[in-house]
Amino acid sequence: MTPSTKEPKVILFDIGGVCVISPFQSILDYELSLNIPPGWVNYSISKTAPNGFWHRLEKGEILMDPAFFEGFNKDLHDPVRWETFYRAQQARNPSLPKEIPPIPKLDGEWLFNDMMTSARAADPWMFPALKALRASGKYIVAALSNTVIFPPGHKYHQADFFDDPLKRMFDVFVSSAHVGLRKPDPKIYQLALSKVDEFARANASTDRGNELGWSEGVKAEEIVFLDDIGENLKAAKNAGFQTIKVPLGKAYEAVEALEGVTGLVLAGDHPKIPIKPNYKGRNSKL
Repeated sequence: MTPSTKEPKVILFDIGGVCVISPFQSILDYELSLNIPPGWVNYSISKTAPNGFWHRLEKGEILMDPAFFEGFNKDLHDPVRWETFYRAQQARNPSLPKEIPPIPKLDGEWLFNDMMTSARAADPWMFPALKALRASGKYIVAALSNTVIFPPGHKYHQADFFDDPLKRMFDVFVSSAHVGLRKPDPKIYQLALSKVDEFARANASTDRGNELGWSEGVKAEEIVFLDDIGENLKAAKNAGFQTIKVPLGKAYEAVEALEGVTGLVLAGDHPKIPIKPNYKGRNSKL
């Protein structure tokens, strides 16, 4: 948690890996099931920024169609990136074979769909905290998420992207695929700030707005942002936000930090036991 003496007005949530189960758990399980050094998929995705197929999908620049999956697969099978990644892993783990193995054969479409499926389940620790925070009425509850738009015919397609029980819990929802920006671009943090400031001022005359001082709007330091990715949190800090890291499989630690910030009891009754990786993976083809 970044230190601040400023009382927050806004609790700003990432979605995947915070409010719902992390898609990174799916990636880790897949890598472990194929005996790939963990981190390759995330490394590959991050190194294709800002114009890789994954990033363009999350900015709403391309459709989720066969051309996307073909391009995503190509991004995952770049031999130069694989060699760079593997040599870095060898430096950390001398027990790895000295000879660089062939680039792993991954099924990018299967992995993508598994990630999207796993990331629909509510996080057992953070979701109860979100509901309690919402019920308290003490904060503007907002979301800032890198998102994808499922096309018509896809099992997860929604005619109205923002009309589901989770998204309706937020006063403000900034979706990367709808605004053409994605974290950690500094511009999306400024957009999120402007949106919550706009919400506060528009609702300043309500009982809640009067009580919480919304007529003065929202300053960057009055936002607490929760995310599971370090570079997203770093960008948020640079924007002036307070931040809380949500560890993979241990969101209860972030809930405890959020309780410290708000003074509210937010934890549910789910046991505080870390989610363990599945070394066999969920790939039925193995």
